[in-house]
Amino acid sequence: MVTLHDVARAAGVSISTVSRALSAPDKVAEATRRRVTAVVQELGYTPNRAASLLRSGRTGSVGLVVPDLENPYFASLAKGVQSRAQEAGMSVLIADSDENPWHEPELLSQLVQQTDGVLLAAPRDLAADFGVMDGTPAILINAEHPDLASVSVDYKEAMVRAVAHLRALGHTRIAYVGGPTRSRSDGQRRAGLKLAGDQYDGLEILDLGAFSPKVEGGEAAADLALGSGATATIAYNDLVAVGLLRILARRGVDVPAQMSVMGCDDTLASQLATPALTTMYVDIRGAGEAAVNMFLELSGRTPGKGRVSDLAEHRTLPVQLVVRDSTAAPRRA
Repeated sequence: MVTLHDVARAAGVSISTVSRALSAPDKVAEATRRRVTAVVQELGYTPNRAASLLRSGRTGSVGLVVPDLENPYFASLAKGVQSRAQEAGMSVLIADSDENPWHEPELLSQLVQQTDGVLLAAPRDLAADFGVMDGTPAILINAEHPDLASVSVDYKEAMVRAVAHLRALGHTRIAYVGGPTRSRSDGQRRAGLKLAGDQYDGLEILDLGAFSPKVEGGEAAADLALGSGATATIAYNDLVAVGLLRILARRGVDVPAQMSVMGCDDTLASQLATPALTTMYVDIRGAGEAAVNMFLELSGRTPGKGRVSDLAEHRTLPVQLVVRDSTAAPRRA
């Protein structure tokens, strides 16, 4: 096996120069870099990444904790994280808490020991999570903490735009099927609904309560939506909206003629639903990529592990209305 020492001897330079030429080429004179590169190619030298990581005290991996990997939202998020991490030469360890806030800190404590840092997506118990991170570099996704950097979607604005769309169609009584009570993004949605409700005279927003962020949650809320007298319903996410559509179809309710339904996140489910869902587009993969970029910046500026309050920043990703077939003007009596 060709070693770093072999390359240094053949190139007539020190081992440290070879190391710099391979890991930080901008710090080595061009002529020296070319000579080292030529010898590397000639001898077929392959850097021992494991040994390099061992020497640096790093693992070369980042952890990702999600509430539910079966949810298309978090699957897309994980795809964005994986794609950007791979470009950066890092691996990703993914842990699924299965929407269990008590399981989340346990998973997080395991990842802290195995990675260089963690990405915590839509945490259900941030206070408990923060207690086990032990100063590990971390990026929050759709959550905020004063000592940690974060990236999130503007769900408050998403609901303002959703209501504006339905109001423009003529709806004055709109129901909302909420998500998990511990979800920060659900709180943001509710704040947006209140803001939108205050903007329009004669508009009533009906809170149907908190439900599972899955198809079953929408199914459980469908009859409540029908009984509320609302002519339009906004669901916490696309999966909940699909559940609504299922039961409404079973009840013989014409969507959108008798009830308009809106989802949120613009996942694949919104396009496959019948009718296709009007929803709010969110760049989910982009959120994952942005979180990794922030982690890379943090890792580069802070060797090892430590509190990062001086580096904490927050980035918000925009939303966009996507109009499909599940919304229309309310039927007049």
